[in-house]
Order: sequence, then C-alpha cells, then structure tokens
Amino acid sequence: MKMNSIDIVGQFADLKDTDYKNTLAITVLIDLFIEKGFFTREDFSKKSWELEKSALTEILAQRHLEQSHALSQQSIDSQTSQL
Repeated sequence: MKMNSIDIVGQFADLKDTDYKNTLAITVLIDLFIEKGFFTREDFSKKSWELEKSALTEILAQRHLEQSHALSQQSIDSQTSQL
C-alpha cells in the first residue's frame, strides 16, 4: 500500500469511529427522552418518517429542477450553434 492509501484508510477508520459515537449518543438521548416521557417511540417513529419523506421529496424536486435546467441549457446551446 502506498502512504497516501494508508492515510485514507486511517481517515476512514476515524470517520467510522466518530459515526459510531454520534449514533450511540443520539440513541442514548432518544431513549432518555422516551423514559422521561417527553415523547413515545411511536411519536419518534412517526416524526422520523415524516422528515424522511420530506427530505426525499426535496431531493426529488431538486433533481427535477437540475434536469430541467440541463435540458434548457442544451436547447439554448443547440439554438446558438445553429446561428
């Protein structure tokens, strides 16, 4: 392995460790909030689904916008090249 590859592998391992710690912290907070009665698991699941659905809708809308822009640009380029 080259030195650069070793650095990348090390950075990836650090990211995995950080991701694990963040996930654990979030899980602990959620469990504590449920135990203290701030919300139920059902409330959490419902809100998670709503946010995921909203994010997916936003991603799809952004893709559609980018595709429309690309098609418009192709049309403009085509018209310009015919001049």
